[in-house]
Amino acid sequence: MGPRPRQYTAEYKQEAVRLMGSSGKPVAQVARELGINANLLYRWRQQWGEQPSMKGEGEMSASELAAELKRLRQENGVLRQERDILKKAISILGAERP
Repeated sequence: MGPRPRQYTAEYKQEAVRLMGSSGKPVAQVARELGINANLLYRWRQQWGEQPSMKGEGEMSASELAAELKRLRQENGVLRQERDILKKAISILGAERP
């Protein structure tokens, strides 16, 4: 019988995926440093559903970024409307002065 496959904890897998995305190193190099196959890292990333370099301490997930982008676009639309209203008010009030 051959050697038993190594078992990795969920924390180890998550940390490896985080390192893969945030280290700035090629995936093959990260895998060599961890002593695992690069395909295993890709599989873990797919399993945990994380995008490369999207999750880290203090960073947002892809869905959180999408929600934030939607909110900011709505806020930007409101601000543009307010700006246009103020421009019109200034032009109207400025025209009344002799």
